[in-house]
Amino acid sequence: MTDPTGQNDNSPHPAQGPEPVVSKPYIMPDEPEAGSVEALAKEAADFRDKMLRTLAEMENLRKRTAREVSDARTYGITGFARDVLDIADNLQRALDAVPAETRESADPMLKALVEGVILTERSLLSALEKNGVKKFDPTGEKFDPNFQQAMYEVPDPSVPPGTVVQVVQAGYTIGERVLRPALVGVAKGGAKAPVAEQQ
Repeated sequence: MTDPTGQNDNSPHPAQGPEPVVSKPYIMPDEPEAGSVEALAKEAADFRDKMLRTLAEMENLRKRTAREVSDARTYGITGFARDVLDIADNLQRALDAVPAETRESADPMLKALVEGVILTERSLLSALEKNGVKKFDPTGEKFDPNFQQAMYEVPDPSVPPGTVVQVVQAGYTIGERVLRPALVGVAKGGAKAPVAEQQ
């Protein structure tokens, strides 16, 4: 059979049109595109950095919390301890009111009373020490404004200037901190040695 153009339908090579245009092959969504290895590496590095920062923050938080718990244990009784120091001071004043020579020659009732006050003061100071509160007496030490409060100066040429020679009120520490500074009298010291004249 021939068509009107005069060509045979049974020709071995039919006329071919232009070849179809093929786009990129389809890539599954969970497969990275070619060339995105760098993007994935950057994203992995970002996640690693965030993870390391989070771990560091958690470690800092853990340390800070442990320090706060330790401080709460050590310094939690600060207010109560300050109130109790007044009792300790009053017991010391009671003992100071009875001179040592009077104690020795006193009648048995007064001796018993003094001994009772001594035992009570000792027991109170022991209870305070169990809770981290310690009494300190800086007599003979160099004046330290972090632990002592100077009330007056005492002219005393026998010791170097700035030496604590009298303690008006004992000081107390709690842990590493000062609970109450000691009230002290500080030596003024003698005249400075004359400077040798230069020749």
